[in-house]
Amino acid sequence: MKRIFPIIIVLISLSLVGIIFIQVSWFKSMQENKEEELSIHVVKLIDEFAEQLNTEINTALPNVKNSPLKRSFSWPSDQVLKEFMKPATISSRYTEYEINERLRQSFNHHGMKEIQFEFAILSNADVLVYEMKSKGFLNVLEDTVRHRQFYYPIQAPGGSNFEGLVPEESMLLIVPNVKHIVLSELRWMVAGAVLFTLILLAAFYVTLNALIRQKKLSEIKNDFINNMTHEFKTPLATISLAVDAMRNEKVLSSREKMDYFSGIIKEENKRMNKQVETILQAALTDRQELQLDLKPIHVHNIIHSALSNFNLQLQEKSGKADLQLNAKNDLINADEVHFTNLISNLVDNAVKYSNDKLQIKISTSNNGKSLIIKVEDSGIGMSKETTKRIFEKFYRAHTGNLHNVKGFGLGLSYVKTVVDAHHGKIKVESMPGRGTNFIIEMPVIEEQA
Repeated sequence: MKRIFPIIIVLISLSLVGIIFIQVSWFKSMQENKEEELSIHVVKLIDEFAEQLNTEINTALPNVKNSPLKRSFSWPSDQVLKEFMKPATISSRYTEYEINERLRQSFNHHGMKEIQFEFAILSNADVLVYEMKSKGFLNVLEDTVRHRQFYYPIQAPGGSNFEGLVPEESMLLIVPNVKHIVLSELRWMVAGAVLFTLILLAAFYVTLNALIRQKKLSEIKNDFINNMTHEFKTPLATISLAVDAMRNEKVLSSREKMDYFSGIIKEENKRMNKQVETILQAALTDRQELQLDLKPIHVHNIIHSALSNFNLQLQEKSGKADLQLNAKNDLINADEVHFTNLISNLVDNAVKYSNDKLQIKISTSNNGKSLIIKVEDSGIGMSKETTKRIFEKFYRAHTGNLHNVKGFGLGLSYVKTVVDAHHGKIKVESMPGRGTNFIIEMPVIEEQA
């Protein structure tokens, strides 16, 4: 798993980078193709529009060769007649509104209803002159980066009667924000690409998270098996030794020794039963099958009862427990068995992670409609990283030796589950070398008079 895990991450990362790179390249290519396609359509549109204008202008020109003046007189000369009958410019034949409307119709006819434009009619004389221009033409003229310009000459058709008589003119048409237009056309494709990319990223995150969790679970499973083996092996070995001792004739003949060894067997059996019960409790809480038998109980009585079971352990470590039960109202609605186990687990945790001079302080107080229970110890304390994970199932604080502190890492997870089931709150304050403080807040009920 340790070798495969980095390979999987690298492969998935490379795949995602490759997919994103291909999508970006595809998008740029599509954008360029769309811009080129738009340019082709606009050029075709202008060509048709210019041809239509040329046709109209040429149709309106008089036929000089068949003119009555030409047939009746030799004077004026052809040159004078041409100058006299020379046609007017586009600006003199059409208004800016008419050109704009006809261009708009052409855009609509080519399926480009949403595309805006600005235009100008130029005279190609010695000096370039704007004969006509739309209102916003000058505003978009200078920006050639965002706006696309299309230049097209307007000339009389070749072979017409007055070829060369029509003034040389041209049209400059500008389509603003071409990239924006193209992006608008591609918006659904871009949105789809972004959506599926996000889905891939989400899938990558979920997969990576699952792999990390799987790796943690594998490590936790191994630690749990090692701890469980150690926890059960010790009492079994003790029971085996006690049984062997009881077979000795000297022990059989002594009632006192028989009672001693049978007491050891009984205590080790209780210890094993307690470990099995802890594992079963964890299984129940994992399946969310924690059944509560709620009834009014006095927390102070629960604390005294739970603490009495640790007298022997406190004596072994030369420790002492300081009770400061100052809460005026300690009545809560709780399950007596689970709440007793909750207090016992906190005290047991303080004993396990204590130093040579064990001191446990249990205090209670009222805060509005809540009961505050504090379980403080003078033990080895915990780091910030440990306090963040202390309520995780199977998690155990690192103490340098896996088995120097007994347990499965289930006690505090069970405590958190019980507190949550009673709609309470729990938090922990700790510093390495300065002990740990568990603070529980439970809703109280008013005592009946």
